[in-house]
Amino acid sequence: MWPLWRKRGTRPRAFRYERFGGIAHLERPRALVFVDRDRAASLGYRDGGALWSSPDDGAIDGVLAAPLEAHLQLTNRCDAGCRGCYTGATPQGGPREWGLDEWKRAVDELAARGVFHLALGGGESATLPWLGEIARHARERGLVPNLTTSGLVAPQQLDRLVEWAPLFGQINVSVDGIGERYARVRGFDGFARADEAIVRLRRATKHVGINCVVTRESFDGLDELFAYARRRRLREIELLRFKPSGRGAGTYDLLRCSDEQHRLLLPTVLRLARRHRRRVRLDCSYTPMVTHHRPDPRLVRWLAIYGCGGGDLLVGAKAHGALTACSFAAPPPAGATVDELGAYWSRPDAFGAFRRWREAREPCRSCDYLALCRGGCRVVSAHVLGDPAAPDPECPRVQAHAALQQGSLASQQRDPAMQHNDDAAMQQGPRRLPVIG
Repeated sequence: MWPLWRKRGTRPRAFRYERFGGIAHLERPRALVFVDRDRAASLGYRDGGALWSSPDDGAIDGVLAAPLEAHLQLTNRCDAGCRGCYTGATPQGGPREWGLDEWKRAVDELAARGVFHLALGGGESATLPWLGEIARHARERGLVPNLTTSGLVAPQQLDRLVEWAPLFGQINVSVDGIGERYARVRGFDGFARADEAIVRLRRATKHVGINCVVTRESFDGLDELFAYARRRRLREIELLRFKPSGRGAGTYDLLRCSDEQHRLLLPTVLRLARRHRRRVRLDCSYTPMVTHHRPDPRLVRWLAIYGCGGGDLLVGAKAHGALTACSFAAPPPAGATVDELGAYWSRPDAFGAFRRWREAREPCRSCDYLALCRGGCRVVSAHVLGDPAAPDPECPRVQAHAALQQGSLASQQRDPAMQHNDDAAMQQGPRRLPVIG
């Protein structure tokens, strides 16, 4: 079968070799396509070098040669003061923030490593007078820059952003609720200004969407959000789980979704996507809530639904350049800056617990979806349990496992003789958990 880009007479925008073969970056359709060595060779990519020097075991779950994308926090300056801001942004910004020259150097390093996409954000990066220059530099180096903005900027800054809009592959405006729900989530009423930014950006480019951090307050308003996206002709809705980082650590218990809402997420999103005909993306931390419904693992892999990709599929960088596993994670001890990615990437201790998901504890270790889910969100585990390597405590299967353990402990306390039976069961190997829900 001829690949899609040959039928249309085009070539991949870029290609990167991997141990299993390589990754082709397509523009139409927009996709990163993983291909094996035979397919790569048939497309003219035959020089895998050292990556192809060992026999091909067909595995694609090892650490990649480089991340697929990098999330760059260009500044931590922002006047909005959202109560759940995951970076803790302030009007003053952070200490030792990088400027244009440092970020250009970082882009050069990411391009040299073969990174495909940049996710640019803040703080509020639309206030930076050199944001457009960084986007142009990324384009010149073969990367696709994407942008997240609150839209809550001064009129002249919005004018400038509209001029820059065609430089970006995708611009998502953060809207965590429609109308009064926006204020209930963020702590102030900024919906009208965000809406104005969306309208103006949509006139400049069709590649505009919404980022929505789903909270206990906004979950019931998702239908309104989808209807709004359809009315404004927005191509994409990205739903993000609330993370306990930055100021979000202090408001986590107040704003995080309930267990019931997490279990309802997938059927709700599928229903709304069909009703409103919108494309939806879920951030990687929602994978436990997806696999809870027991979809075919082959379908999950084909749809490229993966759990925590921090330190592998993606990396982050703080406003002072410190390299992180993801946007929400703290820099690792004795880490590096993002312009040193190549030297840090191959270190055996790189990114700590984020890369050690194969050493998962129960119930993740015996879960059919471990290679896809990767144990859930490390940031949530670190905040709730004090251990980023622990299974995600908001995963429905992890909660079921904890309930079984508590029930077993209570039974043992009632009847010590039951300990013998539990020891015998453990010798028979791990058991699969029942499906709850």
